[in-house]
Amino acid sequence: MISANNITLRVGKKALFEDVNIKFTEGNCYGLIGANGAGKSTFLKILSGQLEPTKGEVAITPGQRLSFLQQDHFKYDAYPVLDTVIMGNARLYEIMKEKEVIYAKEDFTDEDGIRASELEGEFAEMNGWEAESDAATLLNGLGIETEFHYMQMSELTGSQKVKVLLAQALFGNPDILLLDEPTNHLDLPAIEWLEEFLINFENTIIVVSHDRYFLNKVCTHTADIDYGKIQLYAGNYDFWFESSQLLIKQMKEANKKKEEKIKELQEFISRFSANASKSRQATSRKRALEKIQLDEMRPSSRKYPYIDFRPNREIGNEVLMVENLSKTIDGVKVLDNISFTLGHNDKVAFVGANEQAITTFFRILMGELEPDEGNYKWGVTTSQAYFPKDNTQEFDNDLTITDWLTQYSEIKDSTYVRGFLGRMLFPGEDGVKKVRVLSGGEKVRCLLSKMMISGANILILDEPTNHLDMESITALNNGLIKFPGVILFTSHDHQFVETTANRIMEILPNGTLIDKITTYDEYLASDEMAKKRHVYQVSEEDAEDN
Repeated sequence: MISANNITLRVGKKALFEDVNIKFTEGNCYGLIGANGAGKSTFLKILSGQLEPTKGEVAITPGQRLSFLQQDHFKYDAYPVLDTVIMGNARLYEIMKEKEVIYAKEDFTDEDGIRASELEGEFAEMNGWEAESDAATLLNGLGIETEFHYMQMSELTGSQKVKVLLAQALFGNPDILLLDEPTNHLDLPAIEWLEEFLINFENTIIVVSHDRYFLNKVCTHTADIDYGKIQLYAGNYDFWFESSQLLIKQMKEANKKKEEKIKELQEFISRFSANASKSRQATSRKRALEKIQLDEMRPSSRKYPYIDFRPNREIGNEVLMVENLSKTIDGVKVLDNISFTLGHNDKVAFVGANEQAITTFFRILMGELEPDEGNYKWGVTTSQAYFPKDNTQEFDNDLTITDWLTQYSEIKDSTYVRGFLGRMLFPGEDGVKKVRVLSGGEKVRCLLSKMMISGANILILDEPTNHLDMESITALNNGLIKFPGVILFTSHDHQFVETTANRIMEILPNGTLIDKITTYDEYLASDEMAKKRHVYQVSEEDAEDN
């Protein structure tokens, strides 16, 4: 068990947390939620001991081991992959290294023998002989193949490092597991593996994630941070949302009844306070009035942007035709003879591990890249708005937010432009902020403002949920669901894809396309799609063997 006792953290004069008391018990998975800036990651750092609170203490059951997901992807570049995973159990790794030093001595003494014996006993108690195989199992489950296990961390890609650090956190069956955004940069198979791992994990888990589907699947409880306090709910994210909304509704109804009672008492007192025969009753009602306390209805710190894409023109029947399109990047064929036709009601999710292929395809459709072979044609009634995965160039200038958005608006009136910024949670004073200094989430909201102001009837979005908080993801999700035009998009957010798309396209590792008119969940459950992917994987293995 781990508990926070009277935790207060002050940053300057502001209290991020104030007298927080909460217990996290064994056998449960707690989803830690809250608006951006509420302090979710900070609270995990306090629990893990990386950050000292201003007041209060964190208590852990004696003898229990805590593990957390490291955020510095370069910290272990000097170490082999397997060693990095085993470092998740610091004491076990210390024993292994001390044993190596002792056994490497040429002048092995009696004292060395005694020490080695002690270490071997502790090593056996910690299942040390299984350490490498356990670490390899975790790595394989997350999609890091055996050929990478003995490489240096510095040789891995960013997404591979994320998986190794996740395996490190999971290693050795920790008693308390703290995970901050564990699904970031994971592909679908790795996320599914992690979900099953956490569901079957018998100890304590505390996880921060913006992935609603993930939280719904793994969490038994929800810990909601709001105004420096943490309220605990039994149940997953959806249950929290329904419970919190019901609680607000009940408080409003209770306050309404109290207000009606207050009005009734006040009217009686006003009418009869001067009446001698009624004075005793009036006095009694005054006492009753003083006892009525309205429930405090403090608004949540959560803020939902207003996302509403309104096309300037209705889309016709001819939307997009793609014929035999191919593209090779750095010697690898990422798109191979792709062909399809879009209809005017299509909302297409591009899924699969081949992220480079999806980004390349979107850039071709937007005219940023030329295909090697084949062609595509947009319908004459179409207009496109694009959300790029890499937005670096968009904000590499010294424009203010208002001036930046004005350049994309047909109406150059600053009041009109500020209206769009206001919907995306940029108050008036933020209009003079330089776009160069914006946070990742602020840049995403700027790009969505740009797409809204364009009036386009086709939206192309490459990982738009990255850097967004839960509230913004929900708002974007709802905005796309009601959008009357065509959408082509990709996202790792399961619920976002499932509720938005009516057509699924998967670009396989060999660059070919699977195209299915279906929901995302139906697609994932499809035997036909599983067989197609399996056939491809087998053929690839055969090709390597040959």
